[in-house]
Amino acid sequence: MAVLDSSSETRAAHMQLLEKYYKAFNAGDMPTFYSCLNSEVIHDINEGKSEVGIPAFQKFMERMNTCYKEELHNIHIMSDNAGEYLSARFVVHGTYLKTDAGLPEARSQKYILPAGAFFEIKNNKIGRITMFYNLADWLNQVK
Repeated sequence: MAVLDSSSETRAAHMQLLEKYYKAFNAGDMPTFYSCLNSEVIHDINEGKSEVGIPAFQKFMERMNTCYKEELHNIHIMSDNAGEYLSARFVVHGTYLKTDAGLPEARSQKYILPAGAFFEIKNNKIGRITMFYNLADWLNQVK
C-alpha cells in the first residue's frame, strides 16, 4: 500500500473535485456543478472578458444552457505536483439550439470541438477557470 504525503493527498482531492465538476456538467446537475466553485471564482471566458463570482458564472451558464446543448467526452485531467494548478482537455459534442448574441443563426447545428480549461484551486474549491477552444473552428462548423 502506497503512503501519500499531504501534497499527494491534496492533488488527488483536487483532481476528484474536477471529476465531480465535469460529471455534474455532463449530467446537467447545476447545483453540484456550482458547489465546486469558490464564491469568488474568476471565470476567464474564451476570447472574452473575465467575470468574478458564482452569480456571474451562473448567469453565463444560463445563457450557455439556453443556446447550446453540450456533453464533454474524452476528459483528461492533469495537475501539477502540489495539485494547486490543474488543466483538462476534452472534446465538446454539442448542438447549437438558440442564436447567441453576435453569433450565426442557430438551426440545431451539431459540432464537435476540442477544448481545454486551466484551473486554480482556492480553499479546496475552483478559484479560477480559464477556457480555451478554437472559435474559428466552431464558427466554421455552425455556419
